[in-house]
Order: sequence, then structure tokens, then C-alpha cells
Amino acid sequence: MRELIAQTVRDMPPSGIRRFFDVASEMKDVVSLGVGEPDFVTPWHIREEAIFSLENRRTMYTSNAGLMELREEIGRYMSRKYALEYSPKEQVLVTVGASEGIDVAMRALIDPGDEVLVVEPCFVSYRACVLMAGGVPVSVPTSARNDFRVTASDIAPRITPRTKAIILGYPNNPTGAVLERGDLESLAALLRGHDIAVISDEIYSELTYGENAHVSIASLPGMYEKTIVLNGFSKAFAMTGWRLGFACGPEEIIAAMTKIHQYVLMCAPTTAQYGGLEALRSGDAGVQAMRAEYDTRRRFMLDEFGKMGIDCFEAKGAFYLFPSIARFGLSAEDFCTKLLYEKRLAVVPGTAFGQCGEGHVRCSYAYSIDSIKQALSRLREFIGEL
Repeated sequence: MRELIAQTVRDMPPSGIRRFFDVASEMKDVVSLGVGEPDFVTPWHIREEAIFSLENRRTMYTSNAGLMELREEIGRYMSRKYALEYSPKEQVLVTVGASEGIDVAMRALIDPGDEVLVVEPCFVSYRACVLMAGGVPVSVPTSARNDFRVTASDIAPRITPRTKAIILGYPNNPTGAVLERGDLESLAALLRGHDIAVISDEIYSELTYGENAHVSIASLPGMYEKTIVLNGFSKAFAMTGWRLGFACGPEEIIAAMTKIHQYVLMCAPTTAQYGGLEALRSGDAGVQAMRAEYDTRRRFMLDEFGKMGIDCFEAKGAFYLFPSIARFGLSAEDFCTKLLYEKRLAVVPGTAFGQCGEGHVRCSYAYSIDSIKQALSRLREFIGEL
């Protein structure tokens, strides 16, 4: 039966994150800094609204593109947060998580053989979604020398006549890197001169730290017309299991994405959509509280890494740190495997997110301070023995 499986799927490696944690799940007493999921429960007012929708028998399909009320609220949210104006009817699609948005954006744009620039290290789905759409992923590596920020000089040499799109994920998973306005302006100056679509994954846009708020590349001159912005509710509102996201962009592209979405998924879960509506209307205070707690954990972990002599640039977004383990003389895969078996501590090898992640590991601080302290104690013992 293996020969009946599509060649693309047969050749595709399993997720580096999932493969590693399948091993960890079978072991006892494992402490983890590996999962990219908020440890907060979805705020009660959001859960209550979802329960209310069930009690009022709102259990039918919605429009393929999503509840009009929710799309209107998404439009208002994008306007007040990022100065972006989208027509709820023609330019907003409610998706089953931002992950579906990545998939349908790729399939809406890519013909077989088209190239997609993939800025790495990056979320594990990007490369896989390019391949499943029949495209050719072209790696654009970044490094700690520039705080994992991609530059126009990184991108320009990799543009060819076959380049159809570029996917950017900032704030970044796994590095926690952000792109500030100046960074984005230099990218925009390059991309305006090419007929290339920009897929901008901004799922962590609410989780930025410091004085500079998140800026969407779509808000810059000449970029609105060629950018698909992907976002969702999982990270900022602690709604991972609700599977709710959205895409905003040019009318023609959103229509194409909706066409794929309606055949494959019909619509996002109705109950989740009512929860999302409440999140956008009344969830700002909860987001601020969670962001403040993440920031406390971020600063604590950075300080502890410094005390251990572990190099780690100051990540300013998402809820990950990407420390260097190069000085210990082990590959990222070997370091993580040895750490798991010897100290029962799970972190993710940087190579799960692209080969330029070698020499690094991803540590999530979406865990309680007590869990983080326990994890760092085990890490301290491990590197002491190394």
C-alpha cells in the first residue's frame, strides 16, 4: 500500500517537533519547555459566550467565509490595531486556525514548479505546505548575528523568474525575533519591484515586548495590494483548541482561498466563531495580562541563561527563546536527545525549523515560573556535566 501514497507525502519528513515529543510522551517525569501553547485557560468571558451560543441552538453551518459579525469585528480589529482597512465581505476569510490559512494561501497561489521563498528558521508547516501545493521551497536563512531578522540582501539573490511568493513569520517561531518598521521598509522597497505575493503570518502580533508595537508589512506603501495577512486566536487569546484563525488580503486572493476552503472545510466551527467574536470585542485586558506574564518569564529565562554562560539574543516577540548550544560540541539533535534521556528535560532542536537552526534549541516560556525553574535546574546540571 505504501506505493499508493503520493510521492510528495512519502518524501516529506514528519514534523521535527512531533517526532521528538512522541519519544518524550512515553517517558516518565519529563519536564518540557517544548510546546508552543499558552498555559493559560481561555478567559471565562470567551468560554461563556461560546456556551451561550450552544444554549441558544447556534449549531448550524455559517457562511463559508465565516459569520459576518465576526468578519466585521476582524475588520475593526485590524483597523484599530494595525491601521489596515479590509472589507468584511470581500477581504476577510475565517479559517480553521492560522495553520489552515497557510495551507489555502499556498494552494491559491502556487502552480507546480513555482518557487516560494521561506525565511528560516520558521514554523514547521511552511515548507510542508509549499510542497503539498506542488511548489518548490527556497530557503532564506537568517542567523543570530542579525538577531534572526531577514534583510533585503538575504532575499534579493534568491529571487528568480519562478518566484511566486514569500512567506514571513514575525514575531518568529522559533526564535522570538521581530521585524521593526525600519526592517520592513527595506524589505518593502525590494518587494515592490517584483511581482511576488507576500504571505505574512502574524499569529504572534499581540505578543511583542518593549516599546515598539507590532507593524504589519501590509501597512507599508505598495504592500497592501500584494500581502495576505494571516492571524488567529490561538496564541494571544489562549484559544489553541478552538481552531480559529483568519486571513485578510486582496479581494481576488481571498476569493480564491475561500473557494478552496469551502470545498475542503465548509466553514470554521460555529461555536468557536462566537467565542472569537467575544474575544475581539472584550479580550484586550486579558491579552495584556497574559503578555505581561510572558514578559516576566522571558526576562527571567534570559537572565538565567546568562548566569549559565549560554548565549541567547534578546527575543522580543512570541513566547520562545532560541539559545545557542554550539559551544557544547553536540549537534542540536544530539544535545536535545541527550538532555531528554539524561535529565528528562524536553526542548526542541533548532534544526526542526530549518537547517540554519543548527547549533540552537527552542525553549518555550509558555509555562509557569515554577515549571521553568525546574526545567532550568535540570539544564544547569546537564551543561555542568558536559
